[in-house]
Amino acid sequence: MVESPLPGAPPLPGETAAKIRAALAAQGPAYRPRTRHVAGDAPKYTNRLILESSPYLQQHAHNPVNWYAWGDEAFDDARRLGRPVLVSIGYATCHWCHVMEHESFEDEEIARAMNEQYVAVKVDREERPDVDAIYMSAVQQLTGSGGWPLNVFLTSDREPFFGGTYFPPRDGARGARHGWLTVLREIRAQYDGDRLRVAGAAGALTKAVREHLAAAPTPAGAPLPSAQSIEATVQHFKRAFDPVHGGVRRAPKFPSNLPVRLLLRYWRRTGDADALHMARFTLRKMAAGGMYDQLGGGFHRYSTDERWLAPHFEKMLYDNALLAVAYAEAHQATGAPEFARVTREVLDYVLREMTSPEGGFYSATDADSEGVEGKFFVWSAAEIRELLGAEAERFMRHYDVREGGNWDGYNILNVPAPDEAEWAALAGARAKLLATRARRPPPLRDDKVLASWNGLMISAMAVGGRVLGEPRWIEAGVRAASFVLDRMRHEGRLLRSFRDGRARLNAYLDDYAFLGQGLLDLYEATFDPRWLREAVALADAVEARYADREHGGWFMTSDDHEKLLAREKPNYDGAEPSGSSVQLLDVLRLHELTSDDRFRQVAERALRSFAPPLAERPVALTEMLLALDWFTDAPREVVLAWPAATEPPETLLAVLRRTFLPNRVLAGAAEGPPLEALAKIVPLVESKRTRGGRPTAYVCVKGACELPTADPAVFEAQLKKVTPYPAR
Repeated sequence: MVESPLPGAPPLPGETAAKIRAALAAQGPAYRPRTRHVAGDAPKYTNRLILESSPYLQQHAHNPVNWYAWGDEAFDDARRLGRPVLVSIGYATCHWCHVMEHESFEDEEIARAMNEQYVAVKVDREERPDVDAIYMSAVQQLTGSGGWPLNVFLTSDREPFFGGTYFPPRDGARGARHGWLTVLREIRAQYDGDRLRVAGAAGALTKAVREHLAAAPTPAGAPLPSAQSIEATVQHFKRAFDPVHGGVRRAPKFPSNLPVRLLLRYWRRTGDADALHMARFTLRKMAAGGMYDQLGGGFHRYSTDERWLAPHFEKMLYDNALLAVAYAEAHQATGAPEFARVTREVLDYVLREMTSPEGGFYSATDADSEGVEGKFFVWSAAEIRELLGAEAERFMRHYDVREGGNWDGYNILNVPAPDEAEWAALAGARAKLLATRARRPPPLRDDKVLASWNGLMISAMAVGGRVLGEPRWIEAGVRAASFVLDRMRHEGRLLRSFRDGRARLNAYLDDYAFLGQGLLDLYEATFDPRWLREAVALADAVEARYADREHGGWFMTSDDHEKLLAREKPNYDGAEPSGSSVQLLDVLRLHELTSDDRFRQVAERALRSFAPPLAERPVALTEMLLALDWFTDAPREVVLAWPAATEPPETLLAVLRRTFLPNRVLAGAAEGPPLEALAKIVPLVESKRTRGGRPTAYVCVKGACELPTADPAVFEAQLKKVTPYPAR
């Protein structure tokens, strides 16, 4: 209860305490506080985080720590009390965040030390990626690595002077020399004992962070980047490729470690069989491994080992969006049925488990259930024998189920010898296990809706639906796009996060860029010009608020955003693409569609801005290389026209489904008013008409078109023409 004082903390201000009491009362009788400090069903402690909408912050609302949310109140109080600030950053489905919470933030002795010596601030990195980027950079400068939970010590001016990631609770725990309790005491002693030294360290570290996050100015007259960056990147991955398990030779393995979509594009333009093999082999190994949920579909975040067997069991919306597109493109490129199957399973999983009643897509599910990582997903051989009876032996052979388990005494389902016929034959067995699993206590679901991740999944639904001819997914993309545009904008401006009926927080570059990409993909899947108009409006908003007008490219935050230590200009692709990479491809696509030269100029300024990192470390910008691949190609402008009052032509759409042609735009409409209206947005459709009353396709490059055709075979031949990379 609020009246139970947080150990070592001053009483909460009266107004704050009243708000906390009201928020706790509003939870209702079914509320179960996430803490071990309870009396009956009532929490012993409640802090300010119960006032927040973030699921991650609410997870910590009943810690005995006197947590603040990020904001002026915390830093004003730190200044008044003469204390350093401890900022702890994580996210709702972060396993090691949960571990540190259980070991340290739920420990009353440790909480007392934090409350007596610091002002403690909790940050959800998914809602505040700007704050996370700054202090992650600081910890990387200090330690050479980073991760979550991220724990950083700041001055009251928000300047970092020390930090790290996970700390065990006490000296000797998990083999650590210094535990969190000792770190707290030593850092405070240093802060009190030598303020000048701390100020000097904070100033130097702040300077390094600013230099790291702000891209260096591009020299005047710098050339545009060349396809040599793509070549260098592909050669790098050939050297790093794991020929046994796919991906790169390392553990843990993340899907983003090998740029499958770039390899497919490189193969298309060069015929390089090794590039195709690396992409195809990696996708097959990932889908056969335990990192893929063999029963329910969807990928876990990463594999802890080198063979994709033992995952970190959380599932992230963005991973599944990006992988669904990769598998759909691989199906186009190879015709392999297993890639189509994985795309279907991933998107159906999202519809089943990660879609809100209003149509938005939820963010993630946890790795843990019942306090144990992976418990929801693993099986004993005895369970499977009991459930499947005579089918058990066949199932166990296919899915590598062993009597003693293949992971910590249990079995993670995986497929050592993939066989699509055997997969189909075991459908009934999988359904039985899935139904049984559904009755287990599920992992926590982070049910906030992020504009950026929804943009990625809108793309996945649109691309998957168009490639595999599945209208359910396209409709899901339409619902999600409508939800974000209708419910996550205020006074015409996009907001970052939605939960509990309310959108909040200024949008970031990636929100605009990823949503813009999703709307462009949705337009090409539906031919509804609404999505194209909205994509243009988003791009215009980015130029108005996020553009680096002096050097080209874009900042992460808008020009009227909260002033932080640094204004990041994203120039690194990680598990998610950077907003810069996606926005660059967005404006290149918009230039081809709209013929508006503004977008060409914006793209070329951005390319010049990013030319140095693309030349020096292209491996760190593999998503931006997709845009460079487009820029160095001759993108096809594909227009379909069909008779008035009829549906889009299935014969021609079928050709587009089976043709891997990533560098192209697609527009189409029925003759008459729809085509005339579209021409006002997409000038390249002007004068395009059906021939002989039959649906007709036009394939053009920079407005110069091949002969229009209604013949699917001719259309396919036109689409398959390849433009090699320019000579060096």
